[in-house]
Amino acid sequence: MLQGQQSWLFSNRPVLLATAVAGGPFEARSAIAADFDILHDDLWLGQNSFEKAEKKLLEEACLASIQKAGIQKEEIQFFFSGDLMNQIISSSFTARTLGIPYFGLFGACSCSMEGLALAAFVVNAKGAKYALTACSSHNGSVNKQYRYPTEYGAQLPPTAQWTVTGAGAAVVAAEGTGPRITGATIGRVLDLGVTDPFSMGAAMAPAAVDTILAHFRDFNVDASHYDLIATGDLGEIGHAIATDLLRRQGIEMPGNIFTDCGVIIYQDNQPVMAGGSGCACSAVVTYGHFYNRMLKGELKRILVVATGALLSPLSYQQKESIPCVAHAVALEWEGV
Repeated sequence: MLQGQQSWLFSNRPVLLATAVAGGPFEARSAIAADFDILHDDLWLGQNSFEKAEKKLLEEACLASIQKAGIQKEEIQFFFSGDLMNQIISSSFTARTLGIPYFGLFGACSCSMEGLALAAFVVNAKGAKYALTACSSHNGSVNKQYRYPTEYGAQLPPTAQWTVTGAGAAVVAAEGTGPRITGATIGRVLDLGVTDPFSMGAAMAPAAVDTILAHFRDFNVDASHYDLIATGDLGEIGHAIATDLLRRQGIEMPGNIFTDCGVIIYQDNQPVMAGGSGCACSAVVTYGHFYNRMLKGELKRILVVATGALLSPLSYQQKESIPCVAHAVALEWEGV
């Protein structure tokens, strides 16, 4: 299964059997609103805290994906999930609700592909027939923890990004119909000394590039192998930096192939500064927008490179720089 130095080749080609994505009111006005399964008009989701609202989003996405897969949650062997809340409470409390054996993950905004890679690994190795993977974020809860409370009304710099309020979940199966998970590349932690928590795209871009280069090397492919290569949440600034860093390595990434989930998700008239971010950013774009495009036959092969900034409020207060990581998963759909 090991491919090259840091990649896995899934020879049994686990299937992405079903997905579901849930979002908040801002996402209901986004460029990909039609790709959401569940949308809310209340940022609080009827809860008395943003944290409880995020948990509800994650529970909804998980239960919807299981229902769409046509199975019972008792048939799922393992649940992989992560989020940005202290001690990943959104995921852990959702695992409490689901009652499925649980792996809690923290890769920050790289959790979507970290979870998908691990779920595919276990299913490919016949360690499970079904695995559920998911992640979530909430604009209010993330800002309160990492930056300023939403109610404070702090002015954000142009480099800042808008945390997606949403959740994405996927059922990975040994058999069935859907896009196949063909491989994954697990990223290294890189830290180039960025300390500004309002400049996540610049901090994460080198990690995204490092993982893309490793994927090309390990699988002996280039950008032309894919119809689309998407980073997780670099935003406009980080995406431009990643494009330049790849060019310096002699790799020209075509604009019609290389994109970013944080650039895709929102419309131009939405005030998101440099774009979208958060664990849910790559999750809802991949499990909603990309998944639907694959089922329509618009995309045959894609590579999603989810990016994560591994800082915490504590590390920031101690004036640490921001270590980052990126994990890539390759999906292929032949159609039926």
